[in-house]
Amino acid sequence: MRFEYKNAEHIYTEKNCNGVLFLEFPLLSETGVVRHGISTREGGVSEGIYRSMNLSFARGDKEEHVMENYRRIGAAIGVSPDRMTASSQTHTTNVRAVTEDDIGKGIVYPRDYTDVDGLMTNLPDVCLVTYYADCVPLLFVDPVHRAIASSHSGWRGTVNRMGEITVQAMQRAYGSRPEDIVAAIGPSICQDCYEVSEDVIERFRAAFPETEWASLFYGKPDGKFQLNLWRANELILLRAGIKREHLAVTNLCTCCNSELLFSHRASHGKRGNLAAFLALK
Repeated sequence: MRFEYKNAEHIYTEKNCNGVLFLEFPLLSETGVVRHGISTREGGVSEGIYRSMNLSFARGDKEEHVMENYRRIGAAIGVSPDRMTASSQTHTTNVRAVTEDDIGKGIVYPRDYTDVDGLMTNLPDVCLVTYYADCVPLLFVDPVHRAIASSHSGWRGTVNRMGEITVQAMQRAYGSRPEDIVAAIGPSICQDCYEVSEDVIERFRAAFPETEWASLFYGKPDGKFQLNLWRANELILLRAGIKREHLAVTNLCTCCNSELLFSHRASHGKRGNLAAFLALK
């Protein structure tokens, strides 16, 4: 199976289904084996700081609004809320293999797990759900072994190589080969918007060769730094063995586009959550 490399104009496409606006990656769609999407703020029923497609039950929004949002985004993408399984994110690199027993957890049933920032499965018609509001969505599709994974990678997940750990988990669980995996780095905060302190940069200096530092961060006169999570995750996935032509890297910033996408920095923490949805057909 061969995939053409997508240029910047084709990294993602906007889909609108009955007013629900979500984003798809053509590179993932062209595998022919998945339904997927990343939500925007458009098409839901939440109000105020959660306007309108908030998908978090944990940020103070009305539960009935959040559940209606799941019904709407699920109908738009083609997955049912009772077939979804949600992560329990705490900036770890833990990846959980989703089984039949996990279906519905975090959406229609309580979770019986914590500290899970990545989900994977080889079960058809089971939708993996992970959450974002500046951190990096990482989506993985193995069309050969019919396995998928979805991971959340903030700066902690990135410096600890969440993308590589997810690929390795798919290898162990499903026999996936990195060269077969098609992956996407989703909408998240861009380098121009992502200011961090020097202690964060010291972690990246330790994790990446000096030859890559110039593409990852630059310093400013005030002692702060601008960090490029998109590039860091791209380097991690390429080093994990994913082919460049099988990798879509976002050019859409959550903070620059905070009217369309929830951004923790732009809203000073007063916000809802976006979600990534990924399911095998």
